[in-house]
Amino acid sequence: MASASAVIDIPASADQVWQLVGGFNSLPDWLPMIVKSEAGEGGRLRRLQTEDGTVIVERLEGFDNAGKTYCYSITEGPFPVTDYLATLLVEAHGDASRVTWSGRFTPAGISEAEAQALFQGVYQGGLDALRANFSR
Repeated sequence: MASASAVIDIPASADQVWQLVGGFNSLPDWLPMIVKSEAGEGGRLRRLQTEDGTVIVERLEGFDNAGKTYCYSITEGPFPVTDYLATLLVEAHGDASRVTWSGRFTPAGISEAEAQALFQGVYQGGLDALRANFSR
């Protein structure tokens, strides 16, 4: 099983950051590449659509509002991996926040290094977009 992660510091309180990212269906609010998110199964499923029309379906596997974290799996999507499980975590870091986005997965048809690079890019790009929401 392979893994990837990205970490970023954001000049806002953990509560402010969690307010934006903590809703499982809130990706379009902070991640520009996701243009639409439709909730299903009482909010435990999200059907995402990217700018180019790609559909990704993700299932909420765990949620801890007090701990400012959730984890999710991908049930449908274009990624060459299986057994995908990712976690988004917001922590207080002084008078700012530290956000960690990490995942583990089994590569399918690509090398472990290629899968790690793919998700490292997704996570880092997503966190950079998140930070941009707080530097306007």
